[in-house]
Amino acid sequence: MSRHIADTVANAIATPEKEQPFAALGLKPDEYAKIREILGRRPTSGELAMYSVMWSEHCSYKSSKIYLRQFGQKVTPKMRERLMVGMGENAGVVDIGEGWAVTFKVESHNHPSYIEPFQGAATGVGGIVRDIISMGARPVAVMDQLRFGAIDHPDTARVVHGVVGGISFYGNCLGLPNIGGETYFDAVYQGNPLVNALAVGVLRHEDLHLANASGVGNKIVLFGARTGGDGIGGASILASDSFDSTGPTKRPAVQVGDPFAEKVLIECCLELYAGGLVEGIQDLGAAGISCATSELASNGDGGMFVELDNVLLRDPTLTAEEILMSESQERMMAVVRPDKLDAFLAVVAKWDVETSVLGEVTGTGRLVIHHGGEEIVNVDPRTVAIDGPVYERPVAYPAWIDALKADSAGALPRATDGTELREQFLSLVASPNLADKSYVTDQYDYYVMGNTALAFPDDAGMIRVDEESGLGFAIATDANGRYCQLDPYEGARLALAEAFRNVSMSGAVPAAVTDCLNFGSPENPEVMWQFMRAVEGLGDACLELEIPVTGGNVSFYNQTGDQPIHPTPVVGVLGIIDDVERRVPSAWQDEGNNIYLLGVTRTELDGSAWAGTIHQHLGGLPPQLSLDDEKNLAHLVQGAALEGLLMSAHDLSDGGLAQGLAECVTRFGIGARVWLDEIIERDGMDLTSALFSESTARAIVTVPREDDVKFVGLCEARGYPVLRIGVTDGTGPNAQLTVQDVFTVPVAEIRERSNATLPHYFG
Repeated sequence: MSRHIADTVANAIATPEKEQPFAALGLKPDEYAKIREILGRRPTSGELAMYSVMWSEHCSYKSSKIYLRQFGQKVTPKMRERLMVGMGENAGVVDIGEGWAVTFKVESHNHPSYIEPFQGAATGVGGIVRDIISMGARPVAVMDQLRFGAIDHPDTARVVHGVVGGISFYGNCLGLPNIGGETYFDAVYQGNPLVNALAVGVLRHEDLHLANASGVGNKIVLFGARTGGDGIGGASILASDSFDSTGPTKRPAVQVGDPFAEKVLIECCLELYAGGLVEGIQDLGAAGISCATSELASNGDGGMFVELDNVLLRDPTLTAEEILMSESQERMMAVVRPDKLDAFLAVVAKWDVETSVLGEVTGTGRLVIHHGGEEIVNVDPRTVAIDGPVYERPVAYPAWIDALKADSAGALPRATDGTELREQFLSLVASPNLADKSYVTDQYDYYVMGNTALAFPDDAGMIRVDEESGLGFAIATDANGRYCQLDPYEGARLALAEAFRNVSMSGAVPAAVTDCLNFGSPENPEVMWQFMRAVEGLGDACLELEIPVTGGNVSFYNQTGDQPIHPTPVVGVLGIIDDVERRVPSAWQDEGNNIYLLGVTRTELDGSAWAGTIHQHLGGLPPQLSLDDEKNLAHLVQGAALEGLLMSAHDLSDGGLAQGLAECVTRFGIGARVWLDEIIERDGMDLTSALFSESTARAIVTVPREDDVKFVGLCEARGYPVLRIGVTDGTGPNAQLTVQDVFTVPVAEIRERSNATLPHYFG
């Protein structure tokens, strides 16, 4: 038990003028005044701790709520058809058929991963996995979306080694396959890397659980790891301030994760669910016990009483306030009926999971917490967890953006001969953002559990859900901060379109969206304009594609001093496939297949990898986007996959056709002969654009020669532009990529250049 005597409600009433450190906890003066108004007195120190973490940007979404609501407003009946649980719960849940459901979500752990990269990234994985467990699901896969600073900066290696090590350690120890993600490098993320983690789980419809505390007399049970001093203040301080060293706040300790404890917790929870022993459940992540108690109570039908002395502690010197704020990992809180408590305790004892009964559900409508025999918290839980402050932050059109948009890549010099184009091609292949990422991905296990159908470096990860039917899901995540810097509305739409396209290339049908919206300070009106436009763009695009946003995360204050990161809305798309045996890989594996380009190429080099890598240029307008074209392309590929016409399908995005070809020839060492004259003639452009343009709604597919007529007929029947641009040709050490009349490169040289970049910098 803590030796500290907590501030009581009676004492708060008796000492109304006592000064309290609200600013150090991240609260503004008007927020502190509002708390006093709600309570009709000053808060106790425990109440102040609870309000500070729950009213933080990370937990309350106080600067983003007014914009996020449109995800629930811009919906059609079709968007609701498969949606079992939407925004507001721990994770979204989608019906995928045959009585199966999938739950998935992506969240940020950016700031902790800069301070302590290994534990910051590891606990990011652990936290998102517990969100999945809390829905009643078995976690089956994870993914990560990473942005680091300049690859040659002295500090980047520290962050990369720590983050990748933390992700691989935690995910591999849990026995979860890591099936996809992104790794980008840009100086704008130097002091503020992005570490976004996504987890997916599967469940039967009847196993769905929600986070609410209902039923007067039901017991509140905390189980899992003991509560320690790690992560205290994380949500209130760390996610609510910049990394400006002159700022008023301190950085708290980063949480420490134990994946083996979480693995046991997963199996324990699944047995509790199978036995029908849980009425409601909530994981403990950001804001710890403050969050779990207030959210469970506010989502229920009554109130809650908690005896804080019953919390099992790793550190007996923790104060009541620290116990409430601790973000120690591997903890869950359950609501259990009294008649099932013994059975519940028997299951957790079987798994050797420490457990304590903290209190019970009441009918008072109040969250009451005692410590040392005294009342230290007495609040309406809704005022803590739901009815927090909502800000309409000032919004200002960026003063610099018009000049940036006017600075088009169209004025950049183009290559004039094949030798120069060959060298530009190899420079792009070896550039940090397009180079082979196996240095990172080889540290992850992506076939554990035996249900992985597709993984790195395929366009989408794919997991089999049902062994008998082959039912499965595919998932992909994308974001292009360069596009979003040029135009956040179009950038967000392009992120969704690329993830949608990647899922479609696998043969799956896109069904739902999760997002992690990474931005600078909401107190900067130009950042709020970027955020507003990105959310509008994503909402409009989801409505047009008719796929719902099921949940996600907002991460603000991603900046160093006054310099914000590029707007980086990471968008994840989940798709459904009836039988994973019909999956389509991204790269060709056989000689003698015809290569087709689907879609139209335009001269679109603004914000491109070519402009950034060859000319260190960012400016102009991002590529045009037609979501009708994206839908038509998706339907075409899905139809061709159902008929067994495709040997491979790979979307074109960063690096354009050149990068797509490089990835396809190096994957299995099968060369290709390609010609560009028909693209140039039909679409009207030069060689540079034909190779490096990043026009959307495009893909390269391979088709066996005997299926040519049928495939072309399918494209023509659907009215989708198609050109035969080459043939797969050559294997072994002599395999080459030949761009007819332009250049030839041995596949071994492409692979060598691509594979060398990350090991060169990181060992």
